[in-house]
Amino acid sequence: MTRHIGDVVCAIIERDGLFLIARRREGRHLERKWEFPGGKAEPGESESAALERELHEELRVRVEILERLTPVEHIYPELSLRLIPFRCRIVEGTPMACDHEELRWISIEEAAGYDFPEADAPILAEYRQRLAALGSPTILSRILRQ
Repeated sequence: MTRHIGDVVCAIIERDGLFLIARRREGRHLERKWEFPGGKAEPGESESAALERELHEELRVRVEILERLTPVEHIYPELSLRLIPFRCRIVEGTPMACDHEELRWISIEEAAGYDFPEADAPILAEYRQRLAALGSPTILSRILRQ
């Protein structure tokens, strides 16, 4: 039977038409894959409190939540989880890779070139649709404005 690890919160941290991704360290579940920063909620902890705590631990930043996206239930061969994504922006601090190999700011157009965990696929799809609905800048429009 697959072990259910519970609720995991993750942040799509936005800045200037880009969002932050983090690369998992070797030796961990889904090693070397790119992901949205975040982590497991503790028993009795609210989603927003878990997100705030995890982002401070992993990145040394504080964020403002802009929007909660649709949670994803996913089953990997070794575990299952409920992944709860939030669009955010940094209000304090500069991201540091405290718990990851590396951090990168990318555009939604660049996301296809990165190896994300399977559970992140529906989140990326919803985020892409959300950006289109919001009229978010693309790479070309950012270049044209410079």
